[in-house]
Amino acid sequence: MNTDKPTLDTPTTATASPSPPPPPPRWAIRTAHLTVACVLPSSLWRLALAAGVPLGYSAAVLRQDYDSPGWGTLYMIALSLLTEALAFLTLGLVRPWGEVVPRWLPLLGGRPVIPKLAVTTAAIGATLLSLLLIALPLAQWLLLDHLDNGVHGAHLALMRACYLPLMAWGPLLAAVTLSYHRRHRGHHGHHGHHGHHGHHGHQ
Repeated sequence: MNTDKPTLDTPTTATASPSPPPPPPRWAIRTAHLTVACVLPSSLWRLALAAGVPLGYSAAVLRQDYDSPGWGTLYMIALSLLTEALAFLTLGLVRPWGEVVPRWLPLLGGRPVIPKLAVTTAAIGATLLSLLLIALPLAQWLLLDHLDNGVHGAHLALMRACYLPLMAWGPLLAAVTLSYHRRHRGHHGHHGHHGHHGHHGHQ
């Protein structure tokens, strides 16, 4: 006899949410923080220059070549803040706000981050940063000794030491992006279907 009355064993349609991705590995978390740290020395160097610390430049060179004090000062401050903000976004690849947009953000707050979009954006950024911050500094490194920019000796060594870590920004971002991609691969858009066992036999 076939009964249509539901029982405790009667299967129901599952509407399980996508399985959450695994937590980021420890190395990825450390690499993300290292990404922020590698941008800091050059930002501090520019901020010091903007604040009037000569750092080996003469007042004439600062006025003529860097328009400082003036618009050049604002440019150096803005560039330092922008690079730090961009580097800080790397932490989103290992933090909860890289999974769901923070609720305090207008329009997008509370919405889940699309992993494919995050990976694509970060990968493009890592590629551009690697090209810009490795090829260009290498060229400057080879040519700077031959250019009369007013910086010599200890001040030149300090400037190089502050800007050298920038060369790691692109590769470090690429490593964290790869980790983010691996964690979200196979965990986006997969819904569970439970209760199929026992679908037959209640007749």
